[in-house]
Amino acid sequence: MKATSLLVLAPLLIHLSVVHAEETKADEKELEQITIIGSTENASQITGSAHYIGPEDLAEFHYSDIQRIIREVPGVSVQLEDGYGLRPNISIRGVASERSGRITLLEDNVLIAPAPYSAPSAYYFPTAGRMSAVEVVKGPASITQGPYTIGGVLNMSSTPIPDQQQGNLIVEAGTDATYRVHASFGGSNDSGFGYLLETHQWQSDGFQDIDRSDNDTGLDIQDYTLKLAYAPANSAHSLSLKLQSAKQNSNQSYLGLTDADFDNDSLRRYGLSALDTISTDHEQIILRYQFKASPDLKLSATAYNNTHERNWFKTEGIDLNGSVSAQDFDRTSWSNVILAVNTGSSLSRDNDNFSAAELQAILDGTLDTAAGSLQLRSNAREYYSRGLQLGLDWSTTIGSSSHSFEAGIRYHEDEEDRLQRNSSYQQLGGELILNDLGELGNAGNRVQQAEAIALHIYDRIEFGQWTLTPGLRYEAIDQQRTRYNDGAQRTFRDSRNNKTTVLLPGIGVLFAVNDTLGIVAGAHKGFTAPSNSPGVREEEAINFEFGFRFQDGDLQAEAIVFISDYDNLLGECTSSSGNDCEIGEAFNGDAATVRGLEVVLSHDLAHTVDYRLPLSLNYTYIDAQFDTDIADTDFFGNVSNGDPIPYIPENQLQLSAGLEMNNWSAFANLNYVDEVCTMASCAAFEVTDSLLTLDISGRYQLNDSLSLFARAENLTGDDGIVARQPYGARPAKDTSVTLGFALTF
Repeated sequence: MKATSLLVLAPLLIHLSVVHAEETKADEKELEQITIIGSTENASQITGSAHYIGPEDLAEFHYSDIQRIIREVPGVSVQLEDGYGLRPNISIRGVASERSGRITLLEDNVLIAPAPYSAPSAYYFPTAGRMSAVEVVKGPASITQGPYTIGGVLNMSSTPIPDQQQGNLIVEAGTDATYRVHASFGGSNDSGFGYLLETHQWQSDGFQDIDRSDNDTGLDIQDYTLKLAYAPANSAHSLSLKLQSAKQNSNQSYLGLTDADFDNDSLRRYGLSALDTISTDHEQIILRYQFKASPDLKLSATAYNNTHERNWFKTEGIDLNGSVSAQDFDRTSWSNVILAVNTGSSLSRDNDNFSAAELQAILDGTLDTAAGSLQLRSNAREYYSRGLQLGLDWSTTIGSSSHSFEAGIRYHEDEEDRLQRNSSYQQLGGELILNDLGELGNAGNRVQQAEAIALHIYDRIEFGQWTLTPGLRYEAIDQQRTRYNDGAQRTFRDSRNNKTTVLLPGIGVLFAVNDTLGIVAGAHKGFTAPSNSPGVREEEAINFEFGFRFQDGDLQAEAIVFISDYDNLLGECTSSSGNDCEIGEAFNGDAATVRGLEVVLSHDLAHTVDYRLPLSLNYTYIDAQFDTDIADTDFFGNVSNGDPIPYIPENQLQLSAGLEMNNWSAFANLNYVDEVCTMASCAAFEVTDSLLTLDISGRYQLNDSLSLFARAENLTGDDGIVARQPYGARPAKDTSVTLGFALTF
């Protein structure tokens, strides 16, 4: 990968560093549409847990990895996978983390997962480096969004149209031939017309090395955005249009390492994964209309359409006896190879004639395999997600109480279309040789669809020292799946469907004890949309939270206890789960309980005219466990009462400190995450390592327009096992250093 294409804009714009441009705030009308919270001050007034990471916070490190951004929010857990956050696994309050499929993901307050209802796994995730704000809403307030309300909502706000003409440019280069450019230019005029042009370019060679291959393990992302808006100053009407396109190529694999190989070289990748790569193409259109009938009444309409294509060509299975039957190519066979080498035992099934030494030789590339023994799958899928949202906001006073009433209705439909192919290879002389391309559709030939109507009403009632927020959400979902026989010419095989309706009440309470102390509490019924599997119940939980919020000048503190009492924990089989199940199937996990504590503490130790010393801490404790015994299943395995829910750490802690002076600043983030069980049984080779990382950054302001910055990530060099699925141990991204500049003109 080359940096030339990324840096082409820099010579053109660098001379503008002498041009003075005042900092401008985002357009107010745009912010009203693309945010839920809008500011840190608003977050402190919500009747429950809510967190806002604004532009100034994001500028401290200029992260492009959502995993590093989001870990400063208590109650949020991340299962690391690729080291860059391209397809993050995010959990809020103990919901399943895999592919962020159990939280409501939004960009600019619009559903952003490729198919949020029919296939919610986030194989597309917005480029975090182009965002202006990140918001997390938990508790009763999350029922205004949906459809995933047990954990909460993650909303990412894109760059808004500025209210006067200006441009911004960020250019950085770092370890592993990593380069990034984020450029935007736009403005608004007196007639009410506004526009924004934006691009985000990101390249890297990756931090892992593939045996016997010149292929890198990095990424190449091109992201483009165009925004147009028309909002005349004396008009009650406003209109905006957003067009966004993102293309990605990344040489990522599902194949990890054996523990022995991981201990020897954690950044190694087996040559068997040399051909693994994913390409994606995402496009988004959002059209918004707003009518401000009066200062107290506002109506809005939002139409959106997202399309996404992906093809992940990756190593899927191994059959050492060389069978070329597609039925023998299951994910279990590959997982068993990894486990056998770890334990030194022999394999069950078709591979039990091979010793651990022979299996290791195959992984090392020193032993050839039979024709057709290796499976590589072309995981080609197409998605769409589209809908129409109507909203009403009305403020009024009734007696001694004020009301801020919100109502909304959304019609949504989405689809996932799979037409996948298994191809068989063998290893000869350490190289992968194609034996059989395979018939199109032999690894998945089906269409999954969903239609949903969602309604919500929500009222913020303020009287005296009290704030109450009762709300109600209704979801009606119709899901179906149609399977076809193998081959490009699709012939019907079978179909199934699942219909769900649910009513979700909730209420939040905020009591202002005095000017500095508030008590927060809430209860709501949470919901996760089920799959189209017959007989599978929706995931439901009754959620409670209680805590306090304190603010006195620069000292802020918040502590909230939460409980999620699951009636049914849902398990859904995906490729990334690495479980012994058919992709797309769902399983009832029965009762489960998640208990936790979220703590936030921040203080400016020396807020003077000359310098600041901001310090913050956030801590999360989560106890997530099954409440029933579950007999052997293809997804959960054997589960006993009290077994942990996989991939939910018990303890997480982040300490952040900064030093800000007249024209320079420095920041440090120290992050700790407990080890986790990767399966409920938590047996040998089903546990990760704890992780302790230190990131630091520094910034020097040359003038009003130009600043220089540097960032170092994972200075502790912690290279422990952060995941074991799908196939084997996976490392954290190693130490990296980045230098760059930010220009405003």
